[in-house]
Amino acid sequence: MRVIVDTSIWSPFLRRKHPISAQNLQVLEQLIREKRIQMLGIIKQELLSGIKEQAQFEKLNDILAGYPDLLADSEDHIVAAQCYNTCRKKGVQGSTVDFLICAQAVNHQLAILTSDKDFQSYAKFLPIRLYSEEVE
Repeated sequence: MRVIVDTSIWSPFLRRKHPISAQNLQVLEQLIREKRIQMLGIIKQELLSGIKEQAQFEKLNDILAGYPDLLADSEDHIVAAQCYNTCRKKGVQGSTVDFLICAQAVNHQLAILTSDKDFQSYAKFLPIRLYSEEVE
């Protein structure tokens, strides 16, 4: 199964400002070796946003170009809105970006590797698979 690696994992790994946990580092390195990472356009946008130096932007963009892109289509946005509505009815708040990630995971049968605890809340009400729960 291919895996969406969320910004919460990529950012500390690529930018090294905040250390990534040893467990997440090991999992990420394994996914990279096995070529199982599915890059989402929205995650690439998040990772590239806020970089002040053009050279650093280009270097990171080159690194990310090595992972296949999955761009959101109309159906992904519709399912994202449904995910938002489902969670909202259950009292769970989330961002538009998070629900787009959930929708793409559902629509394309992808797991999600994240350190963002919000996804655990979403998983109670949405048919998403968190990679930490996968038995591989």
